[in-house]
Amino acid sequence: MTLSRGLAVVFLLLGLYCGLDPLGHSPIARFPDFEAKRIDMPAWSEIPTEQDKENLLQRSEVKFVNEVQGPESIAFDPLGRGPYTGLADGRIVFWNGHSWLHFAHTSPNRSEICNPIASATPFSYVKTEHICGRPLGLRFDKKTGDLYIADAYFGLLKVGPEGGLATSLVTEVEGVPLIFTNDVDVDAEGNVYFTVSSFLYQRRNFVQLAFSAEDSGKVVKYNPATKEITVLMRNIQFPNGISLSKDGSFFVFCEGAVGRLRKYWLKGDKAGTSEILAILPGYPDNVRVNKDGDFWVALHCRRYMYGHYSGLYPKMRKIILRLPIPTKIQFMFHIGGRQHAVVVKYSPEGKLLQILEDSEGKVVRAVSEVEEKDGKLWLGSVLMPFVAVYNLA
Repeated sequence: MTLSRGLAVVFLLLGLYCGLDPLGHSPIARFPDFEAKRIDMPAWSEIPTEQDKENLLQRSEVKFVNEVQGPESIAFDPLGRGPYTGLADGRIVFWNGHSWLHFAHTSPNRSEICNPIASATPFSYVKTEHICGRPLGLRFDKKTGDLYIADAYFGLLKVGPEGGLATSLVTEVEGVPLIFTNDVDVDAEGNVYFTVSSFLYQRRNFVQLAFSAEDSGKVVKYNPATKEITVLMRNIQFPNGISLSKDGSFFVFCEGAVGRLRKYWLKGDKAGTSEILAILPGYPDNVRVNKDGDFWVALHCRRYMYGHYSGLYPKMRKIILRLPIPTKIQFMFHIGGRQHAVVVKYSPEGKLLQILEDSEGKVVRAVSEVEEKDGKLWLGSVLMPFVAVYNLA
């Protein structure tokens, strides 16, 4: 056999391997109905270019290493105690100043398989999180002290100030079960607002959801007094964090796939309408309001040209996703090759006020939420085994 024929055979076999993916290495190998949607990306020229050249997040203090696995949301109760956070093993825990205590859980079927695992990582619990629960967004009702919980698998729940098994409030919307409830907030009248990231993909498949950018996501209102469930916005590509404004006249929520903050008016002449508040320099997770009425947004990563163009051209994206390249590597393509945390602060009018980052991922590699309290930023992450604290002073 000549060299040219030998190379031809090698390339043919390589092509067949890539096309057939016999070992199932492709991120979408287990998803025969996978479809990639076009993302209405903003023009590249509209994306903020401001950077934190000092990498100030590298000055953060990393706390509770390996004591908390995947602490996505950080909350303090109306008396200022905490933090409280939800973990990958399904528990909601409370820091009493000395140690972490089990405060609440969302699954009525919790058993020994849900117990914390020695030498675990946030990914160790993925196989059982549909049984044990995966609490994501946490918010306290400042009047009652009740904690509202957005559990990815068990929907919207509530637990009293004494903790324990949370009470189920909403498990389906418009007759469709909740399989990826994400974040929650509650207003002064007790109305609850929450996001559903997808009705097609469970949280355990959030990477495939991000790759797909399918638009089944919704923003929902729940009235505890009447039990009424109202869909406020629909056809959203990966809605994520949600936060009411300081005066309660509107809320903002994160459009995860597009990388935007959107404002939805609750009061005034614009009530019931929405508008773009800000185009973000990266892809957002949660958003939280501070005492001044500004919004802190946790960005999963900055934008890169690869992710930008794959969003615009879904057929190309699907072809690449069919290649036998492991999910982790495909994911790294989209986030610029390494994990790196970015947090940004916006005014209620959408002005970028501050940006903090660890572009090298040396100290804070990922961040899901930013909670400001007493001059400090508490940084949680669904992907990390710790909480980071940054001193604003």
